[in-house]
Amino acid sequence: MTISLVAGLGNPGRSYAKSRHNLGWTVVEALAKKRNLAWRAHSSFEADIARWDRADGRTLWLMKPLTFMNECGRAVGAMARFHKLPAGAVAAVYDEMNIEIGRLKVSVAGSAGGHNGVASLLEHLGDGFARFRLGIGPKQPAEIDLKDYVLTNFTPEQLTIIQQKLDLYVQGLEVLLDCGADQAMNKLNRKDLP
Repeated sequence: MTISLVAGLGNPGRSYAKSRHNLGWTVVEALAKKRNLAWRAHSSFEADIARWDRADGRTLWLMKPLTFMNECGRAVGAMARFHKLPAGAVAAVYDEMNIEIGRLKVSVAGSAGGHNGVASLLEHLGDGFARFRLGIGPKQPAEIDLKDYVLTNFTPEQLTIIQQKLDLYVQGLEVLLDCGADQAMNKLNRKDLP
């Protein structure tokens, strides 16, 4: 199915901007910057939204829900319903604890895996959306509470890895948008990617 809506998951506010939980926002913002798209606040969707009129004639919407992570499905669901989009036309870009930092993985189905943002999407949108999962693991130190880990900032070393990978993340997201989830999984879910 063709993807028409890309939601970068994160938390609003300057204090969260560099946190691990906001990596989805960071990547969607980087895509918008690359394509010279302008963000506009839309209170009816509780989100910042950018419209991308592509050369192939498709209109794609990028969004950053402003509802906080735990309620992001409310914003994404409202936007999807407004545009009459099924879950399969939506891609969520978010941080994933169970993937090593610097790696990414595309999937389509499954549980929330302890991710409150994904749980909210499943509640308000249903399953079947594309999942563009960005590694932030493993959790260190191991005994740190998961909530504390995802809401703290990347270490300088981790931030360097993220900055080095940002272009690759954006290119990978473009593969998903151009080719769909099945082809993106074949191309991006490989261990030999740099």
